[in-house]
Amino acid sequence: MKLQEVLNNIDFEVISGDLNKEITSVEYDSRKVAIGSLFVCVQGFTVDGHSFASMAAEKGASAIVVDKNRTCLSADELDVLAKENFLSVIEIDDTHKHLADLCANFYEHPEKRLSIYGITGTKGKTTTAFMLRAILEQSGRDTGLIGTVCNIIAGKKTHAAHTTPESRELYDMMDVLTRNNSESLVMEVSSQALKLDRVRGLTYRTAAFTNLYEDHIAPNEHPDMEDYITCKLKIFDSCEKGIVNLDCDAAERVIEYCKGKTDLITYSINGEADFVARNLRPERRGHVTGTVFELDCEYYKCDIFVALPGKFNVYNALCAICSAVTEGINIEDIKTALANISVPGRMQPIENNFGVNILVDYAHNAAALESVLTTLKEYTTGRIITVFGCGGNRSVTRRFEMGEVSGNLSDYTVITSDNPRKEEPDAIIADIVTGISKTDGKYEVEPDRSKAIKLSINMAQEGDTVLIAGKGHEDYQIFADKTIHFDDCEHARNAVIEREGK
Repeated sequence: MKLQEVLNNIDFEVISGDLNKEITSVEYDSRKVAIGSLFVCVQGFTVDGHSFASMAAEKGASAIVVDKNRTCLSADELDVLAKENFLSVIEIDDTHKHLADLCANFYEHPEKRLSIYGITGTKGKTTTAFMLRAILEQSGRDTGLIGTVCNIIAGKKTHAAHTTPESRELYDMMDVLTRNNSESLVMEVSSQALKLDRVRGLTYRTAAFTNLYEDHIAPNEHPDMEDYITCKLKIFDSCEKGIVNLDCDAAERVIEYCKGKTDLITYSINGEADFVARNLRPERRGHVTGTVFELDCEYYKCDIFVALPGKFNVYNALCAICSAVTEGINIEDIKTALANISVPGRMQPIENNFGVNILVDYAHNAAALESVLTTLKEYTTGRIITVFGCGGNRSVTRRFEMGEVSGNLSDYTVITSDNPRKEEPDAIIADIVTGISKTDGKYEVEPDRSKAIKLSINMAQEGDTVLIAGKGHEDYQIFADKTIHFDDCEHARNAVIEREGK
């Protein structure tokens, strides 16, 4: 594709060279530049892409795009760089914002050939996305997934570096989907992606807002809650239909924002809405701990079984159902998908033949741990045994709080390591012990996470629940001097196999 075509519908100024250069890829990471690439100089929080323009040129870039408001690379420096490397140099206003436009042009707008379903909110994005994808796939629609746990593109599962990737990676994934004749894409849309224009140019068939809690307030994220919710609301600027949880504190703000912008579909457990879940009750089917609820909407009144426990997963299911029904998917496909749903590291069951409910979950703060443990009390006839640690170089307060929550709600706690990072594991554990000591909860300490998981499974008896919390889908453990492979599910399964073999 010619440079002129890549720049279509973008205001630009030619600093040097011509627009007839052949462009083989669009890159913002100089390490990925190859012969013929267009290198877009993007200024990030810690690194300025303009500092790597010469490296991109040396690697064979045909052209570079610089920001009008850059703080380095003077006109004279650009002139020298262009002449020495036969470069075309283009200047635009806000390279970060227009990176998405450049990629859309280069990939010939794959977003226009996909039905895209966006999900934002503080909690529930991952599970809701997995649920909606499962429903769409059950209905016969080949569907991609982009999110926190992983990306699934044309049947290939890959590691996710971010909840929502940069626009360059996003457009590459959408291009692969369209070239493989996929029809749909379900994606988690983070507040950062909305704030930083990673999803610029996308139009969602449905855009869902799950809930809002105080989170992600940090210097490199959001300065305050107002900025956080303002960024979240941007998802409704380009959608065909909006979806909102009426039971969340931000519901009124969403409703007000969407007036005159888009039709809004509502869901609730506590009150009246377009889609309502009533009479929630726990149910266990084989080794699967789940929830049954009565779905009440204009189209259907029926029981739905979700193969995940807890009220919060009913909310997630309702959100997915709103999108699915809006798309005309029949109720039997919805029922089948939700009855068989499994989400890596989200209340993920570990099968065994000794009658213990073993679950791996990502709960890594006090609120999440409290929610999960409160839910598990409804399903557990015996004891609740909780295994968890806390991450190093993260909130110290979280350690006290999680210790106190587990002490109050668990019958027994095994305190272990999570990702110690650059802190001493024993120091982190000591803080958790401080919190749990405020309660009457019984506990013991086993710093080795693998041994802690094995210990908890071996002590469990029929009817007990073992909750392995904190890491969920993660398959690594970070220490000060190394990162090792570590998967809670793998270690739990190994402990089960060993116990069953005795």
